[in-house]
Amino acid sequence: MSAWTPASEVLLRHSDDFEQRRVLFAGDLQDDLPARLETADSRAHTQQYHHWQTLSAQMGERAQFGLLAGPQTIAGCDTLVYYWPKNKPEAQFQLMNLLSLLPEGCDLFIVGENRSGVRSAEQILAQISPLNKIDSARRCGLYYGRLEKRPLFDANAWWNTYQSEGLTIKTLPGVFSRDGLDAGSQLLLSTLTPHTKGKVLDVGCGAGVLAAALANHSPKVRLTLCDVSAPAVEASRATLAANGLNGEVLASNIYSSITGRFDMILSNPPFHEGRQTSLDAAHTLIRGATRHLNPGGELRIVANAFLPYPTVLDETFGSHETMAQTGRYKVYRAVYGRSARR
Repeated sequence: MSAWTPASEVLLRHSDDFEQRRVLFAGDLQDDLPARLETADSRAHTQQYHHWQTLSAQMGERAQFGLLAGPQTIAGCDTLVYYWPKNKPEAQFQLMNLLSLLPEGCDLFIVGENRSGVRSAEQILAQISPLNKIDSARRCGLYYGRLEKRPLFDANAWWNTYQSEGLTIKTLPGVFSRDGLDAGSQLLLSTLTPHTKGKVLDVGCGAGVLAAALANHSPKVRLTLCDVSAPAVEASRATLAANGLNGEVLASNIYSSITGRFDMILSNPPFHEGRQTSLDAAHTLIRGATRHLNPGGELRIVANAFLPYPTVLDETFGSHETMAQTGRYKVYRAVYGRSARR
């Protein structure tokens, strides 16, 4: 996160406005501007573990990671700078949490790419903090307002529940497959056979559907689930609990919090960072898998058919097989053995 995002470049055009402010940065924090912008005091709250890793290295305890911001994070702040994410319900959830804690009269700056839907902030906040657009550049908009009325916020009201594979799935705004099981994960699930045993790691677990479905028909598996998203971590924990299943759920940037080795690694890896296409996470997942698999253990992933993962799989494992495919998705399997590159 060394280069400025377009949103941060727009904010930097107004850097003088923040020198005397006590600023809380939140939302889709994809660079380290919160640590480097000159202010009277800067804090950051993020729901993304990999963003927190970068910010905490420079800001220490002034950078917080978690599903919810708490009073200790907000205390003393007179300004909120919010980076709009690509997911509107996620933005609403985060903003209502933050604005329910900030003092009335505090200043609010919202910045984001036009294609992410940042314009909808005006409508969402019309009754509590009317916004005016104060800048437009780099295909981004910057909006300013003052908090007139603190909203009521009940985190429990934001949970969603649906049924899939005979399981109860618990989800939150911002979680992948929040409203139902996606077709890619469904294809991956179709390749999992009953009575699977051993230690299984679900990377990028989302709402925990893959791991829960596997454990439901293979009760002897020992599950570890991880995701960079705090809402996903909490949703996976809730999904396991709702179905009486056991498993450890961790916040982790791919393997950053993972220790030990596994008999299977499952994933439906993302290929976006915000709205930008990025294969970095999937490549890290594939190349790092051999350090976390037992001999004979396997990596099984589903991906859009056009993505160039077979080359990376072969470079890392020596070979791979396609277990299932549709017009849009493919499920790949690679086994860690003597041909794998260590």
